[in-house]
Amino acid sequence: MLNLPILPILICIPLIGLVFILLSSENDEFALQSKRSALWTSGSNFILSLYLPLNFDKDIPHFQFVNSFEWFNSENLKFSLGIDGLSMPFIVLSTFLILLCVIFLYPQKKKNMRMYLASFILLESFLIGTFSSIDLFSFYIFFESILIPMYLIIGFWGGERRIYSAYKFFLYTLLGSVLMLLAIIFLYQEFGTTSIPRLFDFSLPFYIQVWLWLAFFASFAVKIPMWPFHTWLPDAHVEAPTEGSVILAGILLKLGGYGFIRFNLSILPDASIFFTPFIYFLSVIAIIYTSLIALVQEDMKKLIAYSSVAHMGFVTIGIFSANIQGLHGAIMQMISHGVISAALFFSIGSIYNRYKTKDINFYGGLGQKMSRFSVFFLIFTLGAIGFPGTSGFIGEYLTLLSVYSKSTLVAFLSATGVILAAAYMLILYKRIFLGVVNQTIEKKAERLNLFEFLTYSVLIIVILVYGIKPNLILDYTSSSLERIIKLYPISIF
Repeated sequence: MLNLPILPILICIPLIGLVFILLSSENDEFALQSKRSALWTSGSNFILSLYLPLNFDKDIPHFQFVNSFEWFNSENLKFSLGIDGLSMPFIVLSTFLILLCVIFLYPQKKKNMRMYLASFILLESFLIGTFSSIDLFSFYIFFESILIPMYLIIGFWGGERRIYSAYKFFLYTLLGSVLMLLAIIFLYQEFGTTSIPRLFDFSLPFYIQVWLWLAFFASFAVKIPMWPFHTWLPDAHVEAPTEGSVILAGILLKLGGYGFIRFNLSILPDASIFFTPFIYFLSVIAIIYTSLIALVQEDMKKLIAYSSVAHMGFVTIGIFSANIQGLHGAIMQMISHGVISAALFFSIGSIYNRYKTKDINFYGGLGQKMSRFSVFFLIFTLGAIGFPGTSGFIGEYLTLLSVYSKSTLVAFLSATGVILAAAYMLILYKRIFLGVVNQTIEKKAERLNLFEFLTYSVLIIVILVYGIKPNLILDYTSSSLERIIKLYPISIF
């Protein structure tokens, strides 16, 4: 086996590709040079990222592919990279979705396409750095850097209220991150290190854990987002371009769940046990409340945005159930939602590109004119409601199974979210694809192009494969999650 410094390579390839994109011609109407550079960069990085699962030792719970470099000539502050079973799936998901965004964009025209593509390629580098950082200082730098390209994507290429939405997104996430920075500084002053593996071996008094837990919670609750910190998300989704919504829902929301497991659960277990009823309370409200809001939405993107908040409620319940089923359910729910939400936002993008409106009332009977597309969207809809055989079912089932052992009431209330999800997603499908054909649709209906067809076909394969064989992910995560579970010898109920 080659001993490649694979993680630094995965971070650097997008930066190299970024140079080629920025140096491409500005005079090309379709920006073919920049698109080719972006396609080669994202495609190469996705293929290289497969090196991680192919060479990952599933039986080792600790970090693998570790690389470490000194910061500021200090032994205690290092730029450290490594992955375990928790972080590895999210790196592959990041490279996969960035590649799909570039493929989906390929036939399109867009204002200043070169800079648009450059923003996504830069974002890919920061995402890989965030998920592979095993040092708090490195993690924070990458975590905050993600805000810059995402702010530009929403603020420059978004809808009419893009400036407001970009500012709201930036300020919400930045405010929570400032509190996390204070917690990181405290941990460095207390233990003289920011190494995440070393911090796992230390323990803190309960009252200190509580304050640190709240500081990390402030950042990750906004990012995931939890109710009532979710209000930035619908605005960001509605105004973001299609590819921005895909990355926002598919990957960025997962940083919150990843952070809860990596930091709150692993470093602050006593405080996590103490705050679990509080998390259950917020999560149940999120599942029911945002599902009810989704039921009355008239904007397609806003409906999917509220559904994302509800699905993330299942993630937080699974995480803080602190048993192996719950953590497995949370991981599967995050990966599954990343793929399914991406598919739904791509689909809405295809509709919007043709008819220039996201108003659900405008549509009707689209399935009679775009039959293949209606089949694709139906499968994505079934995945979103957790239909057996799709990846969405596995995450919800494991999450409900885990919380049932802790609280029957919480499990029952959470299960209502499954029913509500079926209601708003099937109503959405009915209103768009069934019924009488809208005359405007009849005039403008056109078949899916090759790039759309390829994107949807790949996404369906992933949804069905992981729905039938979830162990393709869970086998990688088991050892790392079992190490975390050992920190929880007692039950909160």
